[in-house]
Amino acid sequence: MRGSIYQFRVRVPADLRPEFGCSHLKRSLRTDSPSLAVKLGRRMASEIDALFEEKRRAAGLRYDQRLLADNDNISVATKAEPSSLGGDRVISPSRDDQQRPTAPTLSAIYQLYLDDPTRRRCARTMVAHQTTRRVVEEVVGASTPITDITRETCRDLFETLRWLPVNYSKIYNDLSARDAAAIAKSDTKIRTLNPTNLNAYMARFGSLLNWAVAEEYIARNPSRGLQLAETIHPQDRRQPFSLQQLQRIFTAPVYVGCKDQEGGYAVAGRVIATGARYWVALAGLLTGARLNEICQLDVADIRLVEGVTCFVITEESLVGIRDKSLKNKASARIVPIHPTLLRLGFMDFVDQKRKSGALKLFDDLPPGAKGFRSVAYSRWFSRFLVSASASAPQTCYHSFRHGFRDAARNARIDRDIVLRLGGWTTGGGHSEAADNYGTGYSPRVLFDAISKIEYPGLDLTHLIHGQSWTEIA
Repeated sequence: MRGSIYQFRVRVPADLRPEFGCSHLKRSLRTDSPSLAVKLGRRMASEIDALFEEKRRAAGLRYDQRLLADNDNISVATKAEPSSLGGDRVISPSRDDQQRPTAPTLSAIYQLYLDDPTRRRCARTMVAHQTTRRVVEEVVGASTPITDITRETCRDLFETLRWLPVNYSKIYNDLSARDAAAIAKSDTKIRTLNPTNLNAYMARFGSLLNWAVAEEYIARNPSRGLQLAETIHPQDRRQPFSLQQLQRIFTAPVYVGCKDQEGGYAVAGRVIATGARYWVALAGLLTGARLNEICQLDVADIRLVEGVTCFVITEESLVGIRDKSLKNKASARIVPIHPTLLRLGFMDFVDQKRKSGALKLFDDLPPGAKGFRSVAYSRWFSRFLVSASASAPQTCYHSFRHGFRDAARNARIDRDIVLRLGGWTTGGGHSEAADNYGTGYSPRVLFDAISKIEYPGLDLTHLIHGQSWTEIA
């Protein structure tokens, strides 16, 4: 309200309350202008952050060196007088308005955000955030004070991302993101980020700024609404495999006889593939599970649950391995093994793995630089689709998951059961709250449901007999 003098009020962290003897600190901003009050409040926030860290250091508590200012630059008085509000103290006016600590940098805020223990992120999400951070800090500047990031800054980042080449750091390892984007802008043959990936970058950056707002480092999120309009309907981004594609996949040399399992997998021969190259696609077809969920399975994750043989999809391990991650909370689940997968001899394969002492079901897949076995398989599967003449626009391994969802619809399986089988979230509001009650569907109910999944016209009978995973005689 015009005429009212704005005040800055901040909560004292619990570990410092004995030092200050109060729960809050406040100071008059000496202005009745809302816009000026916001600017002064930002500056005051950085001063108080520096004061808090100085107090922690002096008291022998854990502190963050990056947020410390020189003692001479801390203009917030450590001695305060009681205010008229019970339990609060008023911070004395600054003695030196010329020397003030700068606001935390973008890099410092990013680290605090990613280290926030109140937020749970799977390993893949952390990798995505780190990738985004690398680009953002390169374009915006890691040392840029968080309070200096404006709408213009965010638009500049958005424009750079619009023209950023795919895998630019590998292709143009000596060029900055901005320079690589400039090259791509002048050459339409260079493949750039698609709208979905561009918007994902901006969404992750926006979540950082939203966090900074919530933590009172900035007053608002200047990136809000900066998203590229999608030209493709969500349902058209990925398509299920057609029947013809499925037939070509499961009659490829890998399944009916190839030269060898290495470079000769696409050439007809006498060897039936083993391990991941044989079973991962079949598992995707008949479970609808995500690629990484399948590739990271432990041998011990195939087990009886109340008399039903299931895939137990979880981050936990019975053998002490900590290399699994899930997309979200709903991803943790049990998926009964489809009867067709059982008829194809899947449990014989699992038993062989147990007898060999293997810990990972698909230990023939390398874990990769970041620990994801799915990366190696995904790259191979893309080449495999081409070699099997099964490649088509909008299709990839994830198309198995789309096909499973359609098969469930056609089988008229209860929607809630399908969501549980696939590890899809059930939405928000009251329905999600209700889902927290009880222990979920029994394995027998889930088995009866998944047994209804079928793909009319797809014949897999040629895979049933002769499965010994050895060279054909």
